[in-house]
Parts: sequence; structure tokens; C-alpha cells
Amino acid sequence: MRIAALETSAELCSVALWLDGRLLSAREPAGQRHSEWLLPMLDGLLAEAGIKLKDLDGIAFGSGPGSFTGLRIACGVTQGLAFGAGLPVLGISTLLAMAEASALDRVLACLDARMGEVYLAANE
Repeated sequence: MRIAALETSAELCSVALWLDGRLLSAREPAGQRHSEWLLPMLDGLLAEAGIKLKDLDGIAFGSGPGSFTGLRIACGVTQGLAFGAGLPVLGISTLLAMAEASALDRVLACLDARMGEVYLAANE
């Protein structure tokens, strides 16, 4: 399975490629410049892997919670790339991905929502 994953809902702009068990990734502190970094980062990883976008099996994106503009960037870029390459799209909850990465049975995942608030998800 070959999947690209894009995340632009937080301070970091990140892109990853899962290539049949091999993981390539890139991340940059983008502030509000995700739209400038995202495609060059993806192009760089595809070149490093020696593949083209059409060689993927799908594209995933972080569907939030997070910055509204950041979510629109990831969703829009993913849909545009997937449409052009004929690939399926999958939205992944950012909090769920964080919880899953912990490999724990019980997780409380939080992200800074700014203005003294947090995004929060828990499982039992």
C-alpha cells in the first residue's frame, strides 16, 4: 500500500509517504505559510521515493480539529491532487491519529485551540 498523508491544521506543516512499510516524512514550522510549503514538501518526498503521484493508492489528510484555513488547505489540496490522479481520499481525525500514535489503551489527546481553549478527545 502506498499512501500520502498531509497535515496543515497546526503550526507544523507535515507530509508523509507510506510505501509498503517504509515511511518517509517531512515537516516544517509553517506558521501561516502552509500553502507555500505543502506541495513542495510532497514533491520532495515523491522524488526521494522515486515515484509519481499516480503511483499512490490514495491520499489522506488531517481533518482536524485545528485551524479552519489549515483544514481547508489540506482538504482542498488533497481533493485536487486525488481528482487529477484518480485516487481515493481519506480524512483522518488529528486527535485520533495522536491517540493511535501513543499505542496506549486509554488516551486523552489535546491540541491548543488558542484563546485559552483546547481541542480534546478521550477514549476508554
